[in-house]
Amino acid sequence: MPSANILSPESFFLPGGPVGALLIHGFTGAATEMRMIGDYLHARGLTVYGPLLPGHGTSPEEMNRCRWQDWTKATEEAYTHLKRHCREVVVGGLSMGSLLTLYLAAEHPELPGIVLYSPAVKVAQGWLLWLTPLVKHLTPFLRKGGDTDLVDPEAEKRLWHYDVQPLWAADELRKLIVRVRHRLPGITAPALIVHSTRDRAIAADSARYTYERLGSTRKNLVTLHGSGHCLTVDAEWERVARLTYEFVCATVPGAEHAAQNDG
Repeated sequence: MPSANILSPESFFLPGGPVGALLIHGFTGAATEMRMIGDYLHARGLTVYGPLLPGHGTSPEEMNRCRWQDWTKATEEAYTHLKRHCREVVVGGLSMGSLLTLYLAAEHPELPGIVLYSPAVKVAQGWLLWLTPLVKHLTPFLRKGGDTDLVDPEAEKRLWHYDVQPLWAADELRKLIVRVRHRLPGITAPALIVHSTRDRAIAADSARYTYERLGSTRKNLVTLHGSGHCLTVDAEWERVARLTYEFVCATVPGAEHAAQNDG
């Protein structure tokens, strides 16, 4: 079941100028967690696409039928779709979305830039994830804990997610993590990595681990202290959005004039 709010989990497409931003949501979440960043970028002239990944926004049962290749394929298709509208596309992802961003960057060295929000290259209590190949045969779901690391009390209302962890899908997440870790040194796209010290979903050293192993020569690690895991909707989301836009402008020539060029 989704979280109790009136948000739609559906994908969104915001047409704008010739510079695009592909924003990929996280595990068991939906496109809503990328919408505020998307609206910010769109208001500054970018064309923005936030797709809904397979198995998300429907049911945990359907998500358990997905494989990691379904998510990488959907990301590839979303990138191809946005490229039809834009001359350049920057890709950003939250948590599992950051893994898909990295995988896409490994496949497309022409990407002008990537943004990794709360990168899930290493997860908190990772030993539990490595047990999923066994545990998934005992129970298909685990109920999520009721507590949250979100700082803004309104942030939960901006999210759509399942209230259980689909364990067959979690095992596919594990497989994706292994593959992305292996490919980090070969990824050369300029990168912005944003994480928070309050994040309880990823390992405390996940962002630093990603930064140090990433093959990019132009990369920046930004540490927040007032947000939870879903920092795209939490108390510091506007700072995150501003950092994202500044990164796009720094990596894509003419991005700051996208609205005027489109007009």
